[in-house]
Amino acid sequence: MVMLAGVAIGAIAVQGLHAQGAKPKAYVISENEILDASAQAAYLPTARKLIADAHGRALRTAAGRVVQIEGGAPPKSAALTEWDSVDDAVAFYKSKAWADLAPQRDKAVKVVRRYAVEVEK
Repeated sequence: MVMLAGVAIGAIAVQGLHAQGAKPKAYVISENEILDASAQAAYLPTARKLIADAHGRALRTAAGRVVQIEGGAPPKSAALTEWDSVDDAVAFYKSKAWADLAPQRDKAVKVVRRYAVEVEK
């Protein structure tokens, strides 16, 4: 019984140490204008697969409604993607795979602004 308690305490300590060293998650917000809805419909599955292959999680907001609550006018379209860290997000958006998708993306949407926001630990 004492040994089992010791194993449990050790496991909790290791998990706590691991959590302290973990990088905070990040979210990338892409403010877009849809240029061609049919081109966007063709582009989104490919973009989402590339994101998933890079361990990002597209929150499927690209075609969703954006509603102004406070401040200036909202973007016409916003895409949100969750990443394990800002470094992972930046690496993906600077990757060859993402650059290779540019011709298809440029037919579908105009990126007004894209930025990453790190989640507070």
